[in-house]
Amino acid sequence: MSLQISLVNDISQIGPQAWHALFGLGHPFTRYEYLHALETSGACSAKTGWQPRHLVVTKKDTAVAESAHDAAAKPDNIIALMPLYEKHHSYGEYVFDWAWADAYEHHGVAYYPKLLCAIPFTPATGTRLAMDSSLDDGQQDAVWTVVVDFLQQQIMTQGYSSWHCLFTNAAQSAALAQTHLTSPSQTQVSRAQANQPESNQIQANSQTFAIKGQPIARLGTQFHWFNRGYSQFDDCLQAMTSRKRKNIQKERAAISKFELSFEFIHGDNITSSHWRSFSLCYQQTYLKRSGHTGYLNSDFFQTIGTSMADAIRLLRVSDASGNDIAYALYFVSKNRLYGRYWGAFEDIPGLHFEACYYQGIEYAIAQGLSCFDAGAQGEHKVLRGFEPIETHSFHSIAHEGFKGAIQDYCQQESRNMQLYMAEQAKNLPYKSSQ
Repeated sequence: MSLQISLVNDISQIGPQAWHALFGLGHPFTRYEYLHALETSGACSAKTGWQPRHLVVTKKDTAVAESAHDAAAKPDNIIALMPLYEKHHSYGEYVFDWAWADAYEHHGVAYYPKLLCAIPFTPATGTRLAMDSSLDDGQQDAVWTVVVDFLQQQIMTQGYSSWHCLFTNAAQSAALAQTHLTSPSQTQVSRAQANQPESNQIQANSQTFAIKGQPIARLGTQFHWFNRGYSQFDDCLQAMTSRKRKNIQKERAAISKFELSFEFIHGDNITSSHWRSFSLCYQQTYLKRSGHTGYLNSDFFQTIGTSMADAIRLLRVSDASGNDIAYALYFVSKNRLYGRYWGAFEDIPGLHFEACYYQGIEYAIAQGLSCFDAGAQGEHKVLRGFEPIETHSFHSIAHEGFKGAIQDYCQQESRNMQLYMAEQAKNLPYKSSQ
């Protein structure tokens, strides 16, 4: 099977039919509508440092044409797709490599641009390289090999410092862990060096480029809630120790004194007014917390509200007079609930926990969903029943000196992360038999 790889700067050059044929509709964040809205709203662009470079694998005699019409007109010829971005910073990734970039800068070497396979602003595990389901295991292995070789060539010929693949699922983590990187030719190395700024050439030329071996694996953690056959929220509480159960009951009772109403609105019933209020909530809360109004804008939310309403649930929090108090945006798949963005007009103690955790747990139980992923970080989730789980990412570093240092760092970080997760598991509120 002879394959060819193309990069496209706009997901519309691939089209929804071809994208959905491989990624499907099961995971909200790898849906065409989600990624397309990120681009059309301006959240992902060269200006924001998220330049799309989506990777398309076709049979060699039917390679995707540069024309958007031709590419979208031949979806059957595309056998693999990867969401890929050229990054000029590390914002919105949730796998933090700022220290690596600082080390590069300290030694006069450019860390940016880099290539990133990820879902922008969305730390959710999923498929990163979608392939035609008709491919057998050997053919899938061949696709992985061709894709990784291509990414390596991009590093060596286009001046990228590295490529990264974030929040890979179990199967793709296993595939990347077994990947063997190829060594570039001397010509490729020379071209890579020529692409570096003059101030970096001495440092770059004093090191060999490290492409052999395997991508560097990096271990992270998140905290997810799991539905163990509960029929109501109280069933979950009864699985906890008495002291931890009472703490949650006390926390929820404190919120009940404000006489707030909580309503999950299905995507089809979310109005433009709802989206405007949510966007304002989101922007105000982000500004207060981070000094900017967030990565996403009202156009993005309005667009996905129309294009993928089936996967969206908007939690509206209102007071006794019906006034908006807060909003939280959720996404759903067949078996999972994802809590993503929230904002509040009023600063009410404990409201974040209620709107973003407890209401989500209640909804997951009511809908029979097996898992609730409430987003990145937050060890405060543990006492509320969210369990530590592993996340995985993979990194190919071109510069040999930095690769060794980063590999050592990630290995030590992995050991520390395993210890951290074990300690956090001890703090879970569940009875030992849970």
